[in-house]
Amino acid sequence: MYAQLFFFLKGSYSRVWDLLKFVGTLLDYYQILIRKMGCCCSKRNSPKPVVNTAHGSGIQTYQAQPFVQTQKVSAAQTQPKPRPQPQPQPQPPIPAPPKPARPEIRSVPKPDTILGKPFEDIKKYYTLGKELGRGQFGITYLCTENSTGRTYACKSILKRKLASQSDKDDIKREIQLMQHLSGQPNIVEFRGAYEDRYSVHLVMELCAGGELFDRIIAEGHYSEKAAAAICRAIVNVVHICHFMGVIHRDLKPENFLLSTKDEGAMLKATDFGLSVFIEEGKVYRDLVGSAYYVAPEVLRRSYGKEIDIWSAGVILYILLSGVPPFWAETEKGIFNAILQGELDFESQPWPLISESAKDLVRKMLAQDPKKRITSGQVLEHPWIREGGDASDKPIDSAVLSRMKQFTAMNKLKKLALKVIAQNLSEEEIKGLKAMFTNMDTDKSGTITYEELKTGLARTGSRLSESEVKQLMEAADVDGNGTIDYIEFISATMHRHRLERDEHLFKAFQYFDKDSSGYITKDELENAMKEYGMGDEGSIREIISEVDADNDGRINYEEFCTMMRSGMQQPAKLF
Repeated sequence: MYAQLFFFLKGSYSRVWDLLKFVGTLLDYYQILIRKMGCCCSKRNSPKPVVNTAHGSGIQTYQAQPFVQTQKVSAAQTQPKPRPQPQPQPQPPIPAPPKPARPEIRSVPKPDTILGKPFEDIKKYYTLGKELGRGQFGITYLCTENSTGRTYACKSILKRKLASQSDKDDIKREIQLMQHLSGQPNIVEFRGAYEDRYSVHLVMELCAGGELFDRIIAEGHYSEKAAAAICRAIVNVVHICHFMGVIHRDLKPENFLLSTKDEGAMLKATDFGLSVFIEEGKVYRDLVGSAYYVAPEVLRRSYGKEIDIWSAGVILYILLSGVPPFWAETEKGIFNAILQGELDFESQPWPLISESAKDLVRKMLAQDPKKRITSGQVLEHPWIREGGDASDKPIDSAVLSRMKQFTAMNKLKKLALKVIAQNLSEEEIKGLKAMFTNMDTDKSGTITYEELKTGLARTGSRLSESEVKQLMEAADVDGNGTIDYIEFISATMHRHRLERDEHLFKAFQYFDKDSSGYITKDELENAMKEYGMGDEGSIREIISEVDADNDGRINYEEFCTMMRSGMQQPAKLF
């Protein structure tokens, strides 16, 4: 009993009513015990409360007192009377103090920003001028800084074309990379990024000197020494990128511009859209780059920063010979040639090129990336360093001619293929029309990048983001950022159908406006300028290359030869 009392008292200090109930039961038990012992007890006052201070709790308990009874009691009186059990009374809830009234706050939706900062009106800082170029996602404008009057280039990217989170991440990464690399030699200076409701604007240094190959052709003379200086600037970009933890992944001549039109202007790398930060120990697997310049390990989908040296080596080969080292009529054929890796140093003009230059090309185009020369080693090579072995003797002028033709010929063939696709019969394009309609989900008559990517995924394609972008660029002949029906057909139709005689003749007739049986310089110029392709110089070079009988015109036979030959062998060019 005492153990029970101790346990109860120990565990139930806070329950006063339960304690009183227990004490009442204890008194009843004590009376019965006395009666059984034959003791007479008298009833006294109710037990007095005693304050239990054993634990300093201040909780009251009750102590029972014995009593003596002076008269006999009947049996009925000896029966213990039921003692009413006190019931705990529910306490009324204490009302909570009234809370002060809060003013009603309406949630304001946050704008969907890509850059993660408030919208800014770029026109507060810059005035946008004429269009300089147009790409897949946006337009590049000439812009003038309001406070200084200095001119820059502004790349305005339409946000509606950045449909996926991956697209938005690519833009943010490009901005981060340009901010990271800005201020380094041979890399375009980045001025800032602005975002409004409709576009993201990237302001950067204006490179008004034009493309690299155009400048080489315009100068009219060329030497190994000049090629060494250009290659040194390109490899310096690679060296800076790798030192600062970046892989460029898309080195090609088109991505290098001259800062001004002045002689001796600095060469600048301008496009970092496919570049990534180097992650230690990571093996990259995206198929990125441009066909002629892509490294073999990219095609095998296992590569690192060494791919940039390979691409720079391809550019050097073109600088010295006028043609790429790996060529074929189709992209698949180019890739096969790259994987085989056989370099031609026998055809013209290679017998006239120094052994030191050829040694550097071999080391930069080593098939095994582990055996490939590094950017630092390239800059220390005897041929490329300032005051090195590179000769100042002029290289054959045919190299310059071929270099210009190399950049323009693919544009002409692409335009001709579009003309052919326009004249195909319903039977020949059976299935392709339905495919186009399925991809054109908004029924606009054109396919956007996002529609192309979604449509390819539905057909089971496993192309990466970068591969879809390259496919988009290849099919988009007029460079307006979308693929129209004819561009889609010309890009997807099998080449053997496009190169049939009847199709080639229709394409020839498109260029031959006066039906004279010849394509003249004026006719070719008008057709190409309609699509923004080439200038007078490049058009003249195309005619001189295609015009086998040197009469200043292109006849039908010469046209067919051009369309079917693809990239010709260097041995046939000189």
